Amino acid sequence: MTMTTNAAPILPAFAATEGRPTTLGVLGGGQLGMMFVHVAQAMGYRTAVLDPDANSPAGLISHHHILAAFDDAQALATMGRLCDAITTEFENVPAATLDMLAKTTPVSPPAHAVGIAQNRLAEKAHFLQSASQPAGGTGLASAAGVGPAPYAALVEHADLASIDASLFPAILKTVRMGYDGKGQVTVTNQGDLGQAWESLYKAPCVVEKRLDLEAEISVIVARGHDGVCVHLPVQRNTHVDGILARTEVFAGNVDAALANRAEQAAIAIARDLAYVGVLCVEFFVVKTDTGLDLVVNEMAPRPHNSGHYSLEACDVSQFALQVRTMTRLPLVQPRLHSPAVMLNLMGELWLNTGELRIPVWDEVLALPGTHLHLYGKLEARAGRKMGHITITAVSIGQARAVASQVQAILGLWH
Repeated sequence: MTMTTNAAPILPAFAATEGRPTTLGVLGGGQLGMMFVHVAQAMGYRTAVLDPDANSPAGLISHHHILAAFDDAQALATMGRLCDAITTEFENVPAATLDMLAKTTPVSPPAHAVGIAQNRLAEKAHFLQSASQPAGGTGLASAAGVGPAPYAALVEHADLASIDASLFPAILKTVRMGYDGKGQVTVTNQGDLGQAWESLYKAPCVVEKRLDLEAEISVIVARGHDGVCVHLPVQRNTHVDGILARTEVFAGNVDAALANRAEQAAIAIARDLAYVGVLCVEFFVVKTDTGLDLVVNEMAPRPHNSGHYSLEACDVSQFALQVRTMTRLPLVQPRLHSPAVMLNLMGELWLNTGELRIPVWDEVLALPGTHLHLYGKLEARAGRKMGHITITAVSIGQARAVASQVQAILGLWH
C-alpha cells in the first residue's frame, strides 16, 4: 500500500526524531539531477543520488551517492532509509521502483504518471482524454480541443495493413525509450512503413502524422500535493536533428491567446494525472484554415532542457519548483525578470576540428549577460549534451545579439 504523506512541509533542518539532516533523494545522476542537487543544497537540504555511474554529474557533487542500478532492492531500501523525500531526473526509471520507494518515503512524481509518460500510446490516450473534456467553470484549467497529432498503433505485423494512408508522410516512433530524436524514423509513404519498422527492430511503435510546424513551444508546470499549480512562461524552442538547440523566452514570444491555451492545457494535463512535481508539456504550433492552433506532442515528468534558462531569468527556477513540490513548500508563480536565450552545448563543440579541443570560454564570458553551465561529463560525444549557455538582457533584441556573438565564437550550428 502506498504511503499517505503527511501534510506538513519537509523543512531544510535537522530531523529531530532521527538526529540527521533533512535529505532529498533523486533517481538519476545526469545534468538535471546535478542542477536539482545544486538548488536543493542552496536551500539547506542534504542530497542523495542513486545512479550506477561512478562519474555521474549529480553523484559527484551530492552528499551521498548510492552506486547501483535503479531496480536494486538493497540500494532502494538504503535510499528509502536515508531520504525524507525522493524525486527523479529522467522518465525511464522503472515505475515499479517508484512504487516500491513510495511504500516508505514520499515520492514525486507518482509512479502511475511516470508509467504513462514512458509509453507513447498511453501518453497520447491521456492527451485525448484531457482534450475531450469540456471546458470547466471559471478558473478551472482546460485542455479542451488541444489533442495529439493523428496517429495509429503499430504493435504487430497485422497492424501494417490497417494504417490509414492519410497519416503519411509520418514519423514512426517507438512506444518506449525514445527521446532527443532517438527511436524515430521519417516515413514518406505507406509502402515504406514495413522497412522503417524493421529498422526499429519491430518494436511497438506509434505512426504519427507529420505536421507542417509554425513553431515548437513548451510549458513547464509545477503541481503540489494540494493541487496548487504554477507554471513558467511559454518557451519557444528550436530543434536540430531532433535535439533541442535553442530556447527563447520573452513577453510576447507567442501570441497571447495561444500562450494562454498552452498554459491552461498543460495545467489540465497535470491535474488529470493527479500529478505532483514538475512536468514539461511540449506543443506544436500549426497553421490551419482558421489561423494558428495547438497540437500536444509529448510530456516529460521532470524538469526539462527548455527550462534551464529559469535559473538566471526567473525568480523561481524549475529546480526550485521541483524542491518545493516534493517537500510541500508553498508554490508561488515564477516571474520572468529578464528576456533570455538558451543555447545547448553538444559534444560536437569539443570535436568539430577533428580532435579534442577546449572551447574559448574566456571569450564567451567576456560578453554581457552570459551564464555558462558545464555538466562535468568526462567524455564528449556527438549528440551528447555537455552544457548550456543562457544569455539574459534587458531586451530580447540584446539577448539575441549576444547569442549570435556566442554562436560565432564557438562555431555553433544553431
